[in-house]
Amino acid sequence: MEVLLYIAAIIAAVAFLVLVIYLAGTLKATRRTLDNVADTLEGFEKQMQGITTETTALLNKTNKLAEDVQEKSQKLNNLVEGIHGVGDSVKQFNGSIQKLSNEIIKESEQNKENAAQAVKWGQAILDLWKRYKK
Repeated sequence: MEVLLYIAAIIAAVAFLVLVIYLAGTLKATRRTLDNVADTLEGFEKQMQGITTETTALLNKTNKLAEDVQEKSQKLNNLVEGIHGVGDSVKQFNGSIQKLSNEIIKESEQNKENAAQAVKWGQAILDLWKRYKK
């Protein structure tokens, strides 16, 4: 019976040895996988640093561009306001010319008869002068 006990102990030891060998293989495979994951994450971290740097540069350029657009927009607004002022001046000038034109027409209408009568008197005086000379 002692022999059975030794045989059982040997079988248990061999089974334990097989278990340890399989666990060692599994742990080695797990270690290789984790090393690959660590390498991948390290590469990813480097790529993210590059992306972060490029993103920061792009953001700075975008901010400068936005400031430039804002500045040019303000200048354009000033130009539009200036053009609006010129338009108002031209409108006022046209109104003044229209008033002057209306006054000239009104005065010419009022003095039309006087002018016609003056021409008649002038003609009559010239006729008298010609008769007097003859």
